[in-house]
Amino acid sequence: MSENASLYSTYKRIPLRFERGEGVWLVTEDGTRYLDFAGGIAVTSMGHSHPHLVEALKGQADRLWHLSNLYEIPDQTRLSERLTRATFADRAFFTNSGAEALECAIKTARRFQYVNGHEERIDIITIEGAFHGRTLATIAAGGQEKYLEGFGPKAPGFIQVPFGDIDAVRSAVGETTAAVLVEPIQGEGGIRELPAQYLRDLRALCDEQGVLLVLDEVQCGVGRTGRLFAHEWAGITPDIMAVAKGIGGGFPFGVCLATEEAASGMTPGTHGTTYGGNPLAMAVGNAVLDVLLEEGFLDKVRDVSLVFKQGLAAIADKYPDVVEEIRGAGLMLGIKCKVPVAELLVAMRDQHLLGAPAGDNVVRLLPPLTTTAEEARDGLSRLDAAAAAISGTA
Repeated sequence: MSENASLYSTYKRIPLRFERGEGVWLVTEDGTRYLDFAGGIAVTSMGHSHPHLVEALKGQADRLWHLSNLYEIPDQTRLSERLTRATFADRAFFTNSGAEALECAIKTARRFQYVNGHEERIDIITIEGAFHGRTLATIAAGGQEKYLEGFGPKAPGFIQVPFGDIDAVRSAVGETTAAVLVEPIQGEGGIRELPAQYLRDLRALCDEQGVLLVLDEVQCGVGRTGRLFAHEWAGITPDIMAVAKGIGGGFPFGVCLATEEAASGMTPGTHGTTYGGNPLAMAVGNAVLDVLLEEGFLDKVRDVSLVFKQGLAAIADKYPDVVEEIRGAGLMLGIKCKVPVAELLVAMRDQHLLGAPAGDNVVRLLPPLTTTAEEARDGLSRLDAAAAAISGTA
């Protein structure tokens, strides 16, 4: 019998078993060390076993794990106040995952239109190549057939337009449009970045048409691009934003952020969660913010990003038969491959370097935000060796 015979067969697992993590490193049961540039798919934002996060979790575990939202949770209030001070938002709703944060964002947008006398405004415009989660609503929002197949009728109310085409969005907006939902940088879609001018035009279009702008920064947010959130590079603010992954540093939680106006329809009884905002998650979330908001932290992320960008450009020039294009911003980077993406990932693992696959034949590099320039160069050296092995020039 297979070792995983009792599990759902939904994952094609890599035959590696990690016992512990230390910063940017993962260590297998036999002591082999791997440089982790997958980061739990942009989740371990502060690396593995960050001392401040570990201390926060252990300290809270000794006091209280769960309350439910029947009662006030002081650290939930503290984290929401810190997030709203640091962002466009006035209100926060804590969830257990990115998909739940997106569900809340969708409900918030539709409820806003409802309470303002526009019951017909239920449609959410999304972008081709999007990935917003695995629930029935979020796979409908993403619109990708491979995630929709076999799960019954697609949830109504989602209209998809081509990537980066502002005129297509303009044409799609109508009397039943509630909101436009986009990822500033598509992660699963292949590290595809929406231009800053597109985001500015989108903001203006939403204002003009009375629809809400909803951003999915589950993967590209929380310092990943060198700013606190990716939309800041375009100089815009959304009405609603879904956040998760890196905000917990490995502990599962997410948050939906919204302006006071956008959240005005979310009154008592309209939405809820059993585990969302639990004391354990809030302790870790506050600890992540302690590190993330330290003076100079994001400057270091941008500095290390330049090391990656320069090194990746050199590898692309050196192995044009392996690498077609380098994509991304900050520490959310993509290698568009000319060879099958799995081939490069295997060659990287042979060099004890981990990456993550994405759509459009792209390898994602999502290292911890705490990665040093020296660790970046170590990873680039391993990547160079992996590319050399594939191109046959080793």
